[in-house]
Amino acid sequence: MQPLHIYNTLTRKKELFKPINAPLVGMYVCGPTLYSDVHIGNCRTFTSFDIMYRYLTHIGYKVRYVRNITDVGHLEDEVAGVGEDRIGKQARLKQLEPMEIVQRYSFGFREVMALLNNCPPSIEPTASGHIPEQIEMTQKIIEQGYAYEKDGNVYFDVEKFAKTHNYGILSGRNLDDQLENTRELDGQEEKKGRLDFALWKKAKPEHIMRWNSPWGVGFPGWHIECSAMSQKYLGATFDIHGGGMDLIPTHHTNEVAQSVGCCGAAPVNYWVHTNMLTLNGQKMSRSLGNVFLPVELFSGMKLAADSPSATPSQAKLDGKHPLFEKAYNPMVVRFFMMQTHYSSTLDFSNEALQASEKGYNRLVESYSTLDKLTPSATSSVDIKKIQEACYAAMNDDFNTPILLSQLFECVRIINSANDKKETLTADDITLLKKIYNDFIVDVMGIKREEQNGKSAEALNNVMNLVIDLRKKVKDNKDYATSDEIRNRLQESGIQIKDGKEGATWTIN
Repeated sequence: MQPLHIYNTLTRKKELFKPINAPLVGMYVCGPTLYSDVHIGNCRTFTSFDIMYRYLTHIGYKVRYVRNITDVGHLEDEVAGVGEDRIGKQARLKQLEPMEIVQRYSFGFREVMALLNNCPPSIEPTASGHIPEQIEMTQKIIEQGYAYEKDGNVYFDVEKFAKTHNYGILSGRNLDDQLENTRELDGQEEKKGRLDFALWKKAKPEHIMRWNSPWGVGFPGWHIECSAMSQKYLGATFDIHGGGMDLIPTHHTNEVAQSVGCCGAAPVNYWVHTNMLTLNGQKMSRSLGNVFLPVELFSGMKLAADSPSATPSQAKLDGKHPLFEKAYNPMVVRFFMMQTHYSSTLDFSNEALQASEKGYNRLVESYSTLDKLTPSATSSVDIKKIQEACYAAMNDDFNTPILLSQLFECVRIINSANDKKETLTADDITLLKKIYNDFIVDVMGIKREEQNGKSAEALNNVMNLVIDLRKKVKDNKDYATSDEIRNRLQESGIQIKDGKEGATWTIN
């Protein structure tokens, strides 16, 4: 089996994965800012890293997966670091405590992650729970000469740092280009340079969230939280840091700078980033009215009611959105996300989701067919070769589209063997079941929902009854009624297939 290679944003190439302390792996992923419901773009990012986490665990690594929750310090203008705190603003508007806002949306976030079958992280730290660590790191950066205090604010001195270090090492942009593209801002006269960013902000009288510090009452900057928490739980240098590619120019660039400024060493060996989402070929934006939440796409999804203290299970929208013709099982959406590599743009559309639903159903239903296969004495296919190809796909930068192509080759072989066009030995069938369990269940995190639960069992019993009744109709030579049953089921998305050993059914 070939070794794992990961595309590293830092070097802009695929690299052999060499953990610092194998078999231990440290992975940090920037989590959500919980001032509103989690959006579908968050879901794509966290699902991508869930698959990476699952695969690393599957091939024998012991992964400490840290994904933070931002509950303070994320200001409205995240690039310039100005404006009102996003959570504090919601608390002020709704006349609630900030932690009430965070608690409300934490319920929704975790419910969405569970519906997508994402594993919980090993550690889920909050920014507000690690204020001492952020203050300590800020003090160290000041001591190293890369930060300065002005009127209760502490700023990172980017231009001074850039004299001895490559500030744009992650983004690939030089300092002059960044300075040219940075606007002058009113009220920022205390900063030495336009690119300087806040490590600690002085709290205005109306600011709700505030803590004591050596520089007065205030709150931490957005970037310092991830550096402080990743260092606390994973060390000064760890293996993998992930997030959306939109975080590269500012948040992750500043993480690198302040970590190097504090410890003198690069904080991360492999930087991994997911790409953006589009809808019908257009970038998602609120101004275009094409941003949507999981609750507006998932069937059976429940969202927080209008009351800020409500939990996600107290109100139901059930996938209603004007841009989509129907709601989809969260497992269909997860499957859809895996059809595109995490580093490529993912385009949502009715047609793409409908095609994914059909593909998902084919994949899941092949489980049942596999369970029914009768082994032969000889084999006409090489299942071991497919297993090797599955590992090769995932070892090539977690290439889920190629993995899926191999799994659908399994589907083809299973259906062909069921139709007596291929032969499989008992060992072949056992290996196919292992491939399905290893890659569909363990790595891809796909649940066999159609085969589990009371509703699936009831549907299976009903369909067996329908098939028995249809057989009796055919035995009585009432072919018109037999065809009508088949056609009506087809209209409902259920296909009846007649074979030598009787009829079978599948969901289209």
